[in-house]
Amino acid sequence: MKLYRIYIDEVGNHDLTHTQDPNHRFLSLTGVILETNYAREILIPEMNAITREYFQTDPDIPVIFHRADIVNHRPPFSCLNNPLVEQRFNLDVLGLLYKWEYTVITIVIDKREHINKYNVWHYHPYHYCLSVLLERFILFLRNAMARGDVMVEARGGKEDCKLKDSFQRLWEHGTNKISAEKWQEKLTSKELKIKPKSADIAGLQLADIIAHPSRREILLDNRLITDTRNTFGDLIVEILRKSKYYRNKKDGNIYGYGKKLLP
Repeated sequence: MKLYRIYIDEVGNHDLTHTQDPNHRFLSLTGVILETNYAREILIPEMNAITREYFQTDPDIPVIFHRADIVNHRPPFSCLNNPLVEQRFNLDVLGLLYKWEYTVITIVIDKREHINKYNVWHYHPYHYCLSVLLERFILFLRNAMARGDVMVEARGGKEDCKLKDSFQRLWEHGTNKISAEKWQEKLTSKELKIKPKSADIAGLQLADIIAHPSRREILLDNRLITDTRNTFGDLIVEILRKSKYYRNKKDGNIYGYGKKLLP
């Protein structure tokens, strides 16, 4: 039986105190699903190869792909200030994003509408997104006749403890849509894996590259933002739409499967 891992990246903040501010109104979680042998044998070596080619000057200091650092050409990505190097790097990245075998699920929550809908009881936005995201991961595993586990990037201290508790509750009690028995059947562990960015996890870095463009696409689709710029992220989204978003196998529909807006 194949084993899969979903790597989860967060864009935005999870608090409910600044929901009227457009910069803090939305939170998204993007999950990238990878078969574990494929990640080990293909993704990791090829990601390491591209970092060595462009950025790595010290063999003992790993280069961590982080979208904000890449976009702003911060060290160790300073060489991208050269337009020709940046163009060649972007083409290589797009080629790999198209070639690599992975499945993407992005959940976005409009926290302002969340408060308006649940004006008495507010389900924690992050945990709400997490439960909806992982429900789709369970369905993916069921359709693939496989099992899997879950990894997120560390958020620090108490937040990590809360995440672990939330994940364990899903394992023990399930949700209204998926019973605890199915969660336990498809997930290999009741423990959420949490790793810091410095751990150099290829799956988390892939999720980091994809998460912001995917979130922006969902907000644009639902007319929640107006942004007419042509960006590199648009090219990433084209790849996701073509072959990477989780979708209904019968009709190919992505919404409700690989993309979801809450509440």
